[in-house]
Amino acid sequence: MAVVSGDFEVREAETWVAARVPIVGGLELVQTEPWASVFRARVDGELVWLKACAPHQAFEVPLTASLYERWPTTVTEVLAYDLERRWLLVADAGETLRTLGNPPERWREVLPAYARMQAGETDRVADHLEAGVPDLRLSRLPERYDDLLAAELPLEPDERAAMAAFRPRFSDLCAELDGHGIGPTVQHDDLHMNNVFVKDDELRVLDWGDASISHPFFSLFETFRFLVEMNHLQPGDPWFARLRDAYLEPWGPGHLETFELALRLAGLARSIAWLDQREALPPKDRPEFDEGFAGMLRIALRAV
Repeated sequence: MAVVSGDFEVREAETWVAARVPIVGGLELVQTEPWASVFRARVDGELVWLKACAPHQAFEVPLTASLYERWPTTVTEVLAYDLERRWLLVADAGETLRTLGNPPERWREVLPAYARMQAGETDRVADHLEAGVPDLRLSRLPERYDDLLAAELPLEPDERAAMAAFRPRFSDLCAELDGHGIGPTVQHDDLHMNNVFVKDDELRVLDWGDASISHPFFSLFETFRFLVEMNHLQPGDPWFARLRDAYLEPWGPGHLETFELALRLAGLARSIAWLDQREALPPKDRPEFDEGFAGMLRIALRAV
């Protein structure tokens, strides 16, 4: 499963990193997953991180690098990258919101900056698609929903039947949402407490490997899901409206209906993205993945 494996390749990576930052010692493997391997090294008492992406996630390197060029205080601080080898060297970003208890107050700080970044990237959609960022624009989602229906989903027969029955309505709702006038842009699609970091009171969004070009408002599906599951906020908790409003402020007035419709569809769009991730996994890793996938599918069905 390792993307970087074997002594020679690790030494090659160490040489590449050392040519860019004065690391002390070698690279330490921290995590290996089918989509990436992550190493860390020390530089003058600080940490730097090397992410080596799998081929199906190669887009994360140019996407992260380009976002950092334009939004240097909002996303991962990129120190160096290698497109051919799919390597991304980034500075340490501190601790996750998870370690702080996933406080909604910090989400109210980061969401407007994230939204401004999304709005600012709408003119660069073609560039991101050319760089390989997955295309989950609303116009494509009905076709991709058919892929979801054709897959061997980890659901009960009655649940699969419910998904199939919803297909015409899904297409109609995608067209309706598209007609609300908010165009596609970069959508992180994994915007939760493990991927927002704080250091010296500065918040950054990391780990863009789940990103796509899609409806921007889909992003808060995961944010809200983790606030329910991890913080045990009830659906009517005032924090959801506060965070919604903080996120929507950079988009201008009049988008409450659009936001609510987007959240209805976001779970199914997320499930389509998960299907792509599942297809990229070795068969032996799919049963474990399907445990979470089944839960995601059921949340998506309840939302619609």
